[in-house]
Amino acid sequence: DEVQRETAYPDGKVEKVLKNGCHLIFFPNGTCKKVGSDGKTLTITFFNGDVKQVMPDQTVIYYYADAKTTHTTYSDGLEVLQFSNGQIEKHYPDGKKEITFPDQTIKNLFTDGQEESIFPDGTIVRIQRDGSKTIEFNNGQRELHTSQFKRREYPDGTVKTVYMNGQQETKYVSGRVRVKDKDGNIIMDTKL
Repeated sequence: DEVQRETAYPDGKVEKVLKNGCHLIFFPNGTCKKVGSDGKTLTITFFNGDVKQVMPDQTVIYYYADAKTTHTTYSDGLEVLQFSNGQIEKHYPDGKKEITFPDQTIKNLFTDGQEESIFPDGTIVRIQRDGSKTIEFNNGQRELHTSQFKRREYPDGTVKTVYMNGQQETKYVSGRVRVKDKDGNIIMDTKL
């Protein structure tokens, strides 16, 4: 666009007003500030290649050139970071975070300390504040991990529990219960 007016300041700054209403301000260190013709859109290109944009709705988009990362802050407080490897993080105003990894795994970090990961195959892992973990597999199986035991529940109703001392207990839907010691020896079996 054509320059309507150009002003050079004693500190080395140069301002150009374009006919379309945009203002361009060039700083001695190589930084350039562009104010859009609406007076609300702002783009600052820093000497190191970083770019900061402020949109009319006050959304701020900051591009970090070295890290190839974009950080967008919306007026409602939502922050979104997009990394060059494809990872996307959303930081919500209430403190919740959602991370989408390049393989499309989604991890939610809740403000109460709980975590949830959803894997591309449909497996869901939930971690409670006490460290206990629930895993829901896409085949209908479910696992519960606590400091005392690991338990797997099968779709047919069978439940297998392995205790920290190595003892195993399997409860079948028929009512049968089989218990093995840490070495795999059967110490009880209630065959019905």
